[in-house]
Amino acid sequence: MVGPVAVGGGAPVVVQTMTNPDTRDVAATLAQIEAVRLRGAELVRVAVPDARAARALFDIAPRSGLPVIADIHFDHRLALLAVEAGAAGLRLNPGNIGDPVKIRKVALAAAKAGAAVRVGVNSGSLDPAMLAKYGRGPEAMVASALREAALIEETGYANLKVSLKASDVGLTAAAARLWSQYSDIPQHLGITESGDSRSGSVRSAVGLGILLNEGLGDTVRVSLTGPPEDEVDCAWEILRSLELRSRGPNFISCPTCGRCEIDLPSLLADVKSRLADLAVPLTVAVMGCVVNGPGEAGAADLGVAGGRGGGRLFVRGSRPRALPYGELAAALESAARKMAGEREAAGAAAKGREGRGRPEGAARLKTPPG
Repeated sequence: MVGPVAVGGGAPVVVQTMTNPDTRDVAATLAQIEAVRLRGAELVRVAVPDARAARALFDIAPRSGLPVIADIHFDHRLALLAVEAGAAGLRLNPGNIGDPVKIRKVALAAAKAGAAVRVGVNSGSLDPAMLAKYGRGPEAMVASALREAALIEETGYANLKVSLKASDVGLTAAAARLWSQYSDIPQHLGITESGDSRSGSVRSAVGLGILLNEGLGDTVRVSLTGPPEDEVDCAWEILRSLELRSRGPNFISCPTCGRCEIDLPSLLADVKSRLADLAVPLTVAVMGCVVNGPGEAGAADLGVAGGRGGGRLFVRGSRPRALPYGELAAALESAARKMAGEREAAGAAAKGREGRGRPEGAARLKTPPG
């Protein structure tokens, strides 16, 4: 558990992101937490580079709409202060906090406060001893995580998860798979430093998609150079594509060709903007012509199929209605909001499919590789 959010043990895969304002700016940090919450984030991590940032958590944690995870490097005292401030979780880097005494102090404090701990291994900041023994590969990453997890579990603390991240998709996948052979401790998945919203989304979709489709991963973060709202959107799109979770509209649209007689890209952008706040899962088709348009729009919950200067609005259970182009977006929004309201009233708003976390009861740790 991270606060009230269940992680692992069959729970749905959880979407996480990280704020990018200076954590010492309490108002800006809280505003961004609320923004990502509205987009569907379920956990949020904040950087804690110094004591002032850690003290800001006394104002942030109790006012946050999401469980707050404190990102700690180098100084274990910041972790102790973050737990005292009410952080629901900690991220510790074994590459720069490796002293067993300090790790045990943090584990005991987290246990007392009921906070979760993530052992966050990054290929770019591995312990030099692990690098010397294994080289920069999955074995070094897994061995580093196993060593720190064992130190923490020796205190009797068990509310753990781990992450094994690299900017390289193949290395990340290899480390995640290797970890699953040695432990059933839940995994947080991510491709670190993956790039901007375009390249990073592609790299993350490939890397996370591979692992999630294999049944690995309990929480995810898409790491992008850009707004964290984009990270949340991409994470949900990945989970939706794999049919692991559902949230908000699932848009189907054609790539356009010479048959298209309306401005489909503008129409799609308008419709997506109008429905950005909907959390109820709906399948919405925005199609450009009479070849596949009527079939896709008719099979969706609702949609439009373009024609010359306009199109037809399809709503499940109703006859198609012809409309001019300028009225299509507003009509589709109105129908979508009505359908979403009906589903909410009927208690049919999806809360996500059951996750594919690892079963309880297996041995949590085995002997490190090599």
